[in-house]
Amino acid sequence: MTRLASKRKLWFTISLLVIIPGLISLVFSGLKLGIDFTGGTLWEIRFAQPAAAADVEAALRDEGLDSVIVQRSGPASDETFLIRMPEIAEGSAEKAELEEALHSDLGPFTELEYSTVGGALSSQIRNRAILAVAIASIGILLYMAYAFRNTQNPLLYGSAALVAMLHDVLVVIGIFSILGFLFNVQIDALFITALLTVIGFSVHDTIVVFDRIRENLGKHPEESFEEIVDYSLAQTIVRSLNTSLTVVFTLLALVLFGGGSTRLFVLALLLGVVSGTYSSIFNASQLLVAWENGEIQRLFGRLSRTRPGAAMPEA
Repeated sequence: MTRLASKRKLWFTISLLVIIPGLISLVFSGLKLGIDFTGGTLWEIRFAQPAAAADVEAALRDEGLDSVIVQRSGPASDETFLIRMPEIAEGSAEKAELEEALHSDLGPFTELEYSTVGGALSSQIRNRAILAVAIASIGILLYMAYAFRNTQNPLLYGSAALVAMLHDVLVVIGIFSILGFLFNVQIDALFITALLTVIGFSVHDTIVVFDRIRENLGKHPEESFEEIVDYSLAQTIVRSLNTSLTVVFTLLALVLFGGGSTRLFVLALLLGVVSGTYSSIFNASQLLVAWENGEIQRLFGRLSRTRPGAAMPEA
């Protein structure tokens, strides 16, 4: 039997090495928010002849649009572009001038989509997105505590699942922050949908492992908790990997060959599924072992003794 639990410090270290660069990026550059959160206009057009995103952007900037992002939507053979720009009303003279400039510089094109989100609506979407993630997190903690109410410490299972879920969210957000810094990738309302889906997938996988741990605790009371966790992981790891790989291959195909409008959404799901599979096997169950062995309590004890102003032990 593979002793995964005995290598828990290695698994935790790998997670930190993945998360820390993203956290640094979040602190210094944050996330690039799309028009769903900041307000603005999304314009999707298709040219009849070959064009480059840089040329489209240059034509728009020549008309005085400084804050504009142009991305190709779909394969290189499809001359379709997504344009994100400040709020411009449909049918306005300003839009007509932009259409004329693009037609003059790059040739005829077809408008596929034109949508505008106002500042008030974008603020409402942002607040509701934060509320949705918060409610989902609280609901998961309460459900896990109830589902494992017959164990010695039901809140421990809920807390471990919540930490694993937070791990997956930080991985996805951190990587998108880095992508935003390097490639100006923006997040929109679909990104929040992807995060909520990742949360659900992460908890689903974690519950499978935890349920097997609970079952084996009753069957093998003579074994140590660490041995029970190793035994439970050995029983569930193949099932978890097979399920996840099926989803990963599907999402990978969508990232490579899917439409540009959903590519970032699918990428967020792909990152979340990979992270969720890792955290359910190598983080969530290992947190249970670390708690049962008193390692987490000792860590907090050392931190409390070393913090500024902490009382020194008497000689």
